[in-house]
Amino acid sequence: MSLVAGSYERFIWGFKLKTLKHSQETLTLTPLFTFPSHISPIRSVAVSGSAAASGGADDTIKIYDLSTTSEIGSLNDHSATVTAVSFFTPPSLSFPRNLISASDDGAVCIYDADPFVHLKTVHAHKKGVNDLSVHPSGKLALTVGRDSCLAMLNLVRGRRSFFCRLGKEASIVKFDLAGDKFFMVMDEKVSVHESEDAKLVFEMDNQKRVLCAAPGTNGLLFTGGEDRGIRAWDTISGKLAYSIEDAHSARVKGVVVLAGSDAASADGDPYLVASASSDGVIRVWDVRMANKEKPNPLSEAITKSRLTCLAGSSVKSFRRPQLGNNVPQKEQYASVEDS
Repeated sequence: MSLVAGSYERFIWGFKLKTLKHSQETLTLTPLFTFPSHISPIRSVAVSGSAAASGGADDTIKIYDLSTTSEIGSLNDHSATVTAVSFFTPPSLSFPRNLISASDDGAVCIYDADPFVHLKTVHAHKKGVNDLSVHPSGKLALTVGRDSCLAMLNLVRGRRSFFCRLGKEASIVKFDLAGDKFFMVMDEKVSVHESEDAKLVFEMDNQKRVLCAAPGTNGLLFTGGEDRGIRAWDTISGKLAYSIEDAHSARVKGVVVLAGSDAASADGDPYLVASASSDGVIRVWDVRMANKEKPNPLSEAITKSRLTCLAGSSVKSFRRPQLGNNVPQKEQYASVEDS
């Protein structure tokens, strides 16, 4: 399993999560690399198999090959800060089919990921895009922007197919794993909607501002934010399923659900969730331990950076990402283990 984090200091961080040789229950976060990949703060990251991408305030997307811990090039089709990046990977594949990105001028770029070639730019919002989410089918995506609007994009035809005003700016939008519902975050409120008609099902109150969210199995939605904890919401009942209070000593800026890992214990797969905080700490949790008074993380890494985002993947891939011929490739960058 791989974890990638971006920081305000322009550094990208890569880790491999694996079991120790003499223990099937102890995990370790092994550093793979660190590198000042952008010339401005990193705003978003995405991982699928051995491919990773980061978007920065330098209007650039960087592409990485995790299997060789190398940066393989840049995508320069945006003209503003890249605020969101997301891969689409079909269920039958371990390598992404598309990369979708959004920027602070309201544009959304669609890329073919085999190789990475720009296909289309769609102007989704009049102001910056805060977040995007790709439907599990790969045929459409949702975006929310600073214009307090929600947009639906037809990724097959490369155009905006739906647009509506929300009345209040949403910072996060996520589809559930099945694509039947989607979630939006407005400050401390998390709303659940039907994907078919965007009908509001119910609203959940986190009490403090939510800064990150990730869907899990069995209708769960994991969130983190100003309260420094990790919360698991039951999106079927609309109630809080469980939480890890004080998971970090600072704001939680990223949360990733890592399911189906190689780190399976004797009684089944642990439900692994990774989180990153603004003080530079990355932790991995088995959320079955959430009912303990003070659960301990399975593993921890301290980057000493102001982390801004986190992404991860439990899918292995031996295929090397490639860029189109018109994009210059980069040499392998410095590994933490070599420095």
